[in-house]
Amino acid sequence: MEYSVIAEEFRNHQLENVHQGVICIVNENKEVIYQKGDISQPIFYRSAMKPIQAIPVFTTDIIDRYNLTDEEAALFMASQRGEKYHEEALIRVKEKLGVAEDHLVCASSYPLNDAPKMEYILAKKPKRRLLHNCAGKHLGFLGYTKVKGLSEEGYERLDHPLQQEILHYLSELSEVPIDEIKSGTDGCGVPVHAVPLKNMALSYLKFVTPELIRDQAAREAVIHIGDIMNAHPDIIASHDFICSVLLKDKNIIAKGGAQGVYCLALRKEKISIALKVLSGTELIWPLLVAEILKKLNYENEETIQGLLQLKPQTIKNDDGIVVGETKIYL
Repeated sequence: MEYSVIAEEFRNHQLENVHQGVICIVNENKEVIYQKGDISQPIFYRSAMKPIQAIPVFTTDIIDRYNLTDEEAALFMASQRGEKYHEEALIRVKEKLGVAEDHLVCASSYPLNDAPKMEYILAKKPKRRLLHNCAGKHLGFLGYTKVKGLSEEGYERLDHPLQQEILHYLSELSEVPIDEIKSGTDGCGVPVHAVPLKNMALSYLKFVTPELIRDQAAREAVIHIGDIMNAHPDIIASHDFICSVLLKDKNIIAKGGAQGVYCLALRKEKISIALKVLSGTELIWPLLVAEILKKLNYENEETIQGLLQLKPQTIKNDDGIVVGETKIYL
């Protein structure tokens, strides 16, 4: 892999941190219009794969059958962070689907965000599987097995029909043959896959150019998934988070993953972007994506400013005094 520098952080003009990464941007013709680093290197999607993992769920009638709201269905693509609105929606979905919480293979967790986590700890509430930040995805998986009449047992295994269907759709969207897709186990216990970064960008391109998807059921599912993500951005992660800022812009479909992976695509421009910060940090995502959008002459200035409010170029100390800056290199 070619290790290109994408960002440096300075404190009092002294270099403090260096971030290397890989970036790929493709257009509607599947042409690479910008790259930095080795875009042929396989990269694990981590949670950026959730919109793709949700495709089998959205090819069923699960929403109508269980009277799910769009807000509740958004949890199937979410890396929820444990806010009250997340917990309440997760409980509703669990009850509507009629699944047992202990059937989720993800680990018991506290909320990810500081305020709800502190509230849970002070109230001496125990960790629970439903608060794992992938719990919504797992509820979708279990709901899928119920609709399809499949066994819940082993839904997390690669040889389960659900996981094989996900692999099929990933291959179609990313244009990587199944036998060339690298597989591993994600933090929540289910399979996660790696494809070259260029192909990761291609897979997200299909969310804004669904006409490129041959399978009609998948095409309709992808459109539905994108609409729901845009309609309920705070469910996908939480308020004041990069996914929420981007998804509030109806022109953008976006989702991040652990260890520095981020994907987004622009509907009007029919452009898709995939990136990986090799240190695994998420901290520079907002500034990095803002600079990429500027480079593309993106017309929605409100979206760019929203990202910069999350992560300004200036570095401030605890008293709000400017003590340094972050430089992005594209």
